[in-house]
Amino acid sequence: MTKIFNLFDFSQKVNYKTEVLAGLTVAMTMIPESLSFAILAGFPPLMGLYASFIAGLVTAIFGGRPGMISGGAGATVIVLIALMNSDGLEYVLAAVALAGVFQILVGVFKLGKFIRLVPHPVMFGFVNGLAIIIFMSQLDQFKTVINGDIAWLSGSPLYIMAGLVALTIAIVVLLPKVTKAVPSSLVAIIVIFILVYFLGIDTKTVEDIASVSGGFPPFHIPEIPINWETLKLIAPYSMIMAAVGLTEGLLTLNLVDEITETKGNGNRECIAQGSSNILNGFFFGMGGCPMIAQTLVNLSAGSRARLAGIIASLTILVIILFGAPIIEQLPMAALVGVMIMVAIGTFEWASFKIINRVPKKDIFLVIVVAAITVILHNLALAVLVGVILSALFFAWESAKRIRARKYIDENGVKHYEIYGPLFFASTTAFIEKFDVANDPDEVIIDFKDCRVSDMSAIEALNVVTQRYHKAGKKSTFKTFKQGLYSTFKKCGSNYRR
Repeated sequence: MTKIFNLFDFSQKVNYKTEVLAGLTVAMTMIPESLSFAILAGFPPLMGLYASFIAGLVTAIFGGRPGMISGGAGATVIVLIALMNSDGLEYVLAAVALAGVFQILVGVFKLGKFIRLVPHPVMFGFVNGLAIIIFMSQLDQFKTVINGDIAWLSGSPLYIMAGLVALTIAIVVLLPKVTKAVPSSLVAIIVIFILVYFLGIDTKTVEDIASVSGGFPPFHIPEIPINWETLKLIAPYSMIMAAVGLTEGLLTLNLVDEITETKGNGNRECIAQGSSNILNGFFFGMGGCPMIAQTLVNLSAGSRARLAGIIASLTILVIILFGAPIIEQLPMAALVGVMIMVAIGTFEWASFKIINRVPKKDIFLVIVVAAITVILHNLALAVLVGVILSALFFAWESAKRIRARKYIDENGVKHYEIYGPLFFASTTAFIEKFDVANDPDEVIIDFKDCRVSDMSAIEALNVVTQRYHKAGKKSTFKTFKQGLYSTFKKCGSNYRR
């Protein structure tokens, strides 16, 4: 029984009022976003809400990070647009389920720990890029369709929309200075709804995006042929979706860890996310992953436990079943205002303060990762590029640290004492340290303070050995790390001791 209680974190002290109000606020912000992404991908609108209900509930209960919110996120949905256009909805559902299998495997084999390889500048770039995306996506609500063409609002509709958004932001900013008893975002949404409803203000509502009325997510086995050809078709999409979802999820988990000063479980989160996507594939959900914007809404509302995520997902289900007529009347201006404040809170403003205090390469990383995130909307690619660039920068800097102290002892033997890492990037500098033509007949190369790291390093040692051998001189390697001589033999290197 103790394990069960620990699983659901019932031992954690929970502020039920805060958790319930935070969950309601999160649900209000998830609905338009999930609907928008479903429509963008060409899915039935309800697939977005089903995904938010399923992913939100499963990860809130079983995930590795209390306080983190999952739902029908655009980051994973964008991956499936091409499959939807080419092969249809049934293959999309199968791909979502298969992505879930891949994510579970990552968690089972404890590969989530590799998120630690993401450097801090990459995290800054990722978060800043995501904040810009959140903000830019809200600008779409200031557009309308005129005679089949998309155009910016103008005149009274623009002034009304802008005014309501400004009022929402003002409430979100100023209310916490008066009281923190209720989430300011939820109060802002309610106040704007009341103003628009009772004053009869004509402005865009959730209903203008899509209907949110429906039934319980239906069980459905994807109607596709079970064969090798199908697997080859959907597997690439599934792997990319799994990678994008886990990248965004684990980065969000790290961000929540920093904000709450607690530690989440990345592998458990991978398994929970994968399980939710398998269910999505069989219950008409478009798949999902942790949503950083809604997570920040949740945290800013004071939530620190799992209950808020459960409340948010159940609220979405209740709205689908019973509350659609009311929710469809919510002004989009209120939701836009809340999300703009989320974008402002997400952005790492500290990244401007450190420009003159950190290496230029780190500033370059922040800009590149943010740019890729904003331009391509591909979080996984942005992080991957950032990690690769960081590794190359590190290799370049490490290569400069290879040093050699040289001296000739009383017996006329020349000694080379090597310092620093010897690996693929430093091999050229290492080889250039030796003056084979002018060295005496016997040379000792001491590796006491040098770490030989890879095959390129071993080959560099082989090159040095052969050069001395061809010159008719004796070279001796000294103080190797244990096991290096056996590595020489396995690689077939020709060396003399």
